[in-house]
Formats: sequence, C-alpha cells, structure tokens
Amino acid sequence: MNELALKYGCNPNQKPSRIFMKDGSALPVTVLNGKPGYINFLDAFNSWQLVKELKAATGLPAAASFKHVSPAGAAVYTPLSDTLKKIYFVDDLTLSPIASAYAAARGADRMSSYGDWAALSDICDKETATLLAREVSDGVIAPGYTEEALEILKTKRKGNYNVVQIDPDYVPAPIEHKDVFGITFEQGRNELKIDSELLKELPTKNKNLTEEAKRDLIVSLITLKYTQSNSVCYVKNGQAIGVGAGQQSRVHCTRLAGNKADNWYLRQCPKVLNLPFKKDIRRPDRDNTIDVYISDECMDVLADGQWENFFTEKPEIFTREERRAWLDTMSGVALGSDAFFPFGDNIERAHKSGVEFIAQPGGSIRDDNVIATCDKYNIAMAFTGIRLFHH
Repeated sequence: MNELALKYGCNPNQKPSRIFMKDGSALPVTVLNGKPGYINFLDAFNSWQLVKELKAATGLPAAASFKHVSPAGAAVYTPLSDTLKKIYFVDDLTLSPIASAYAAARGADRMSSYGDWAALSDICDKETATLLAREVSDGVIAPGYTEEALEILKTKRKGNYNVVQIDPDYVPAPIEHKDVFGITFEQGRNELKIDSELLKELPTKNKNLTEEAKRDLIVSLITLKYTQSNSVCYVKNGQAIGVGAGQQSRVHCTRLAGNKADNWYLRQCPKVLNLPFKKDIRRPDRDNTIDVYISDECMDVLADGQWENFFTEKPEIFTREERRAWLDTMSGVALGSDAFFPFGDNIERAHKSGVEFIAQPGGSIRDDNVIATCDKYNIAMAFTGIRLFHH
C-alpha cells in the first residue's frame, strides 16, 4: 500500500487528507490498530527519527513523548531511582529497559505529555504496553510489538488506540519537499551525525566533560534536532528534563525549559513527595495539583480552602525560599541549544537550574561574554559548530 487516507488534516475543515509515497513505493508504516490522523503521523515520524538516532548514538533503548511535533520528553535507558519511579507513578510496575525509557520520557513533564504520541526505539513489550495502557495517550510507533503487548494496546480507548509499526530499515530519499502557500520547498535532509566528535572544542577554562555529560549532551542535541526552533533542552541522567520549543527569543527558550527542569526537580523534594493526597485522586489531577503547589499560586490555593478537594489535611506552604534552597542542590545538568547563545543571560538562567555542561554552535559576536559567564560558574561548554534548526 503506497497511500493511506486520513479523516482530515491539521483541522477538521482541511480535506482531503492522506499520506502517500510519491514514487509509488509501499509506505514504510503499518497501522495495527486505530485510525491515526494527520498530526498523529507528523508526531510519529518525527518522534521515530529521534528515538532511532538516540539508540544509534548511545546504544541504549530510547523513547520519546511527543506533542504538536515537538518532544515533551525524550530519554535513553538508565535505571530509575525509587524517587523517580514514585513521581512518574510507575513504582508499582515491573519495568523493562524500553518501558523505563518511556517512563522517563513521559515523566519529566507529565502535564505536557498528557495525550502524547509515544515513540519506542525497540520492540514494544508487555511492560511498556502495560504502562501505555493506563496513561492518557493518542498512540505509539515502534519497530514491532510482542503479541501480548499488542493485545494489551488493543484494549485501550475502547479498542481505538493508535498503534503504528514502522520498518526500521526504511531510509528516506536524501532530498525532501514541503508545500507552503502552493509553493514547493526543497532541501537536503538533515543527515548530520551527532556524536562526541562534536564536543571537542572547549573554549571555557573548565574542559572536563565526563562520559555521562557527553551522553547527556548528545541526548540534548539529538532531541533538539527534532524540536521546533528556537529550542533549548536540559538533560540529566540520560533524560530530557526540560524542553523549550518554538520561542522567538533564545532566552525565553532557556527560561521555559529551565522552569520545566526546576519543576522536575522540585517534585523530588521530600515536602512534595509526602503531600497528603486523598487516595482516589486521579493521576492527572495529582500532577496539576503538584504543579500548583510548587508555584507561587500555592498560597492562594491553600488560603481559598481548595486544598480540601485533594488532600486529607492542609499541607504546609512550600515557600519561595524553601523552593530556592532545594533548587540550589541541583547539579550535573547538561544543556544544549539549537543555535548560538547571543548573550550571557542564557548562561545566568541555566546556572540557576544546576547546569554544569553546555553544547551550542558558537559563532555569536558576543561569544567572549558567553564564555566569560560560563567561566564565572565553572561551566564546561563545547562549541559544536553546527546549527539544528527544525521547522
């Protein structure tokens, strides 16, 4: 089959809609369940490229959680701590390496991952399907599914959950096209290989990149390759903990992604872990409540008495000073940027979220200021010499 009709395009009024192969060859994907739409396939193809490259670059199982053609999260397999299992709501599950990678990809920014498209570098197994089955998700793409996993996924969303299998050996044409306003754009595919060779130019005084830091910077750069620009990505322990996408200003990307990274770390604070939630609170409601609790809105919510809807007793206020003190213990974070940092203010913001390693193209007329700001905080920064815009 070389084409697949879709219900509609980005919006219900955009008809007709289909995906097809211009050269008449067979599509490299098979729909095993459900009826994926236009945006579903955009997420599926972008997320599949991301996890395939992560697996190739690191040798580790990789997963991504996509929303609106950008990753809400991405991760390679590293063992999850008991704390992370708890805040990702998987402490009651048996996790295989690929299931653990998806738990990390989805768990870093659970609010953004709500209703996501999942991508897996490896065959979807029972453990991953069990995790997917209980989360709010639109669909999944993987190179294959075990029989048991497929049966589990077919029960989701009243049997309508989107399950797509892709040929892992499919190689797209080297030239790609896109139509905008009736005009066809043509460019060579971004086949740039991202590996540790890009991290050799270190203009900062600190030139120490640990192997873990190199892995995390590679995860960051590959994630950025499939994130709508401008984009910045914070990574720790092999997982993206904050992605800032589609901002017109780079410092706004850095702030947005940094705020997400801060929320990820604040959720691990004992004061948050021990919140007295009622037993019947749904996971999405718990996520939203935690996000409010760790924000400046906390005082208003507790003062208004809304806490009774979620907690068995009124929790203590998580003050701004307490939050800052906890965030000051955050360290070892890697940061990637899809284009150069024009000012040192990006570094100042990154430092507040525990960033110790940075990879960015370099080439700004203010590189000296950016380098000096890194030196101020003993941050090791690599100039990759490559830009990763994605539109």
